[in-house]
Amino acid sequence: MDPFVSLDATAQAELVRRGEVTPLELVDAAIARIERHNPKLNAVTQQQFDTARLRAKGALPRGPFTGVPFLLKDLLAAQQGQPLTGGSRFMKDFVPDHDSELVKRHLRAGLVVLGKTNTPELGLLPTTESELLGPCRNPWNLERSAGGSSGGAAAAVASGMVPFAHASDGGGSIRIPASSCGLFGLKPTRGRNPTGPDFADPYHWLVADHALTRSVRDSAALLDATEGPDVGAPYIAPPKARPYALEAGAPPGRLRVGLALRNSVGAPVHPECLAAVAATARLLEGLGHSVLELSLEAPGDEALGQHFMTVWAAGVVYTIDRMAQRSGRAPDAAHFEPFTWALYQFGLDQGLSAYLLAQAELQRFSRLIARRFEDVDVWLLPTVTEPPAPLGTFAAPPDEPLAPLFRAAAFTPYCPMANMTGCPAMSVPLHWSPEGLPVGVQFIGRFGDEATLFRLAAQLESAHPWTHRRPAVFG
Repeated sequence: MDPFVSLDATAQAELVRRGEVTPLELVDAAIARIERHNPKLNAVTQQQFDTARLRAKGALPRGPFTGVPFLLKDLLAAQQGQPLTGGSRFMKDFVPDHDSELVKRHLRAGLVVLGKTNTPELGLLPTTESELLGPCRNPWNLERSAGGSSGGAAAAVASGMVPFAHASDGGGSIRIPASSCGLFGLKPTRGRNPTGPDFADPYHWLVADHALTRSVRDSAALLDATEGPDVGAPYIAPPKARPYALEAGAPPGRLRVGLALRNSVGAPVHPECLAAVAATARLLEGLGHSVLELSLEAPGDEALGQHFMTVWAAGVVYTIDRMAQRSGRAPDAAHFEPFTWALYQFGLDQGLSAYLLAQAELQRFSRLIARRFEDVDVWLLPTVTEPPAPLGTFAAPPDEPLAPLFRAAAFTPYCPMANMTGCPAMSVPLHWSPEGLPVGVQFIGRFGDEATLFRLAAQLESAHPWTHRRPAVFG
């Protein structure tokens, strides 16, 4: 029996610190779990087992997670000498010659990287089913999606392969798979974690990196280890008052919680997602918080979706053109999935004026949302509008290659708000449907205020524990 599978990363690191286990024992156990579960899930698409064992046997840095197994998402996380495909045929042979600053900080924390996790092409969809890497299955139901774009990371953590894994979020890509797989997923404040040296302004700063975890304390301690600007960072998040590890467990006080159920696209919300929010509101009130149903909508918001897509599509153009520059090859339709190529063409058709207008409108919206925190400490809303979607839900018909875009907008209208404003947000696993499918609830905090989110999340974790809930077949 595996003695480590039920332990979070903090507990595993403590065993190493006390000399009760070696890093190699943790790594070998995690490798065995990956080899046992991954054939069913396709969560880990690139393995570094030999390198990991060598690292585990060597002199590891003394960090908060010395010897703990870890996985990197196959997107953005540049690692010297290891492939970085972004889930795309166009990048399948790309091998970075350096580590990104975030990966350097992961390694300085003592983590041992075992490989890369599955992602949709360029991380563009809320499911993980690329043509290059294949579909990633949800450990709670193998016919369901693990979410996206950090679906591989979520499936790996939910199935117990590793206690936590790197993830990134440009429109919900940490929070969506967290909801789909019954995990805690926090998207940090814009600029909290480093994006260098390769990215200065990815997708107009919609994207933030962090992790998917089972416990709140793991997320807090990992952010302590990685946060802070890198050299030359164009944006810097407000400094934290004290370590996040201390916030996770500190009393949150009596919070004013705004409850928002309406969404910008008018998408219907599944009864289980509404039930999750309603149950959470009752739990919050029982903990002494004030919950009041309010609106986050404002004049002009009906055009926000178009402005978000203008910026998002421009990011796709930038990404593909930069990949082409690196490889010396001109991109064409044969290199990409139909949806990706259609979105690239859409981005090319957007003029400079439309892009600058979209930037200005996103900044206007950010200022409006900042004012909505004058009388509210956090906002409560659904993470997504449905329980985990069946695989194939976001497929692109041959005659309508952009159809996945509209399906995604209806599935996840509540997530991009935190990316557009840069505010921290988290999906918390507080509900399971009668069919045994996880359904997360989302909280959005003030810009720079991860502390309040960690305090609240830890309180909810204590009042309504979830880490014991594991897919039975992967327990």
